[in-house]
Amino acid sequence: MNFLPNLLAILVSLISLKSIECYFVSIDAHAEECFFDKVTSGTKMSLMFEVAEGGFLDIDVKIYGPDGNVIHQGDRESNGKYTFAAHMDGVYKYCFSNKMSTMTPKIVMFTMDLGEKPKEIDAGDTDANHQKLSEMINELSTSLTGVKHEQEYMEVRERIHRAINDNTNSRVVLWSFFEALVLVAMTLGQVYYLKRFFEVRRVV
Repeated sequence: MNFLPNLLAILVSLISLKSIECYFVSIDAHAEECFFDKVTSGTKMSLMFEVAEGGFLDIDVKIYGPDGNVIHQGDRESNGKYTFAAHMDGVYKYCFSNKMSTMTPKIVMFTMDLGEKPKEIDAGDTDANHQKLSEMINELSTSLTGVKHEQEYMEVRERIHRAINDNTNSRVVLWSFFEALVLVAMTLGQVYYLKRFFEVRRVV
């Protein structure tokens, strides 16, 4: 008879899943933008990012711990995902740097997903089935969050590729129009030259 309360617990957990928001930030040339999150030790953190516009679609990424040490560093990356567990309490900083660019700003879409805070294990909580159910709920929550992230990044990638294709098509059309004008001009020039070449000049 414990199935119904467990099922209700699963439904409540799924309904109470926190909404994941994507952020867009514009980073000028020779500039750096940093963001901060205060978490407790053991909390899982997952940074996902995608360069949406600008230059060669690359950016430098760094993640700093509360002690100032670099946890992760990536140079000239177009997109990526990095997951880690907070090793200590404090403020974690993640920065996107466009200092390598001379004049092109970049637009970066990113999300920082913070997992649930580690729970203290009660001495009286010895129900193995309850613990297993909680683990399954957490895994399902993580999977749903990952699927949502992937959908958001696939949407951004599709928009980027569509913009590239449209730009390429426009260039092809302009180049074809230019070639047509050159061919017409060469044809008219050849006709004029041949007409003048075979023209009989009368000597007065």
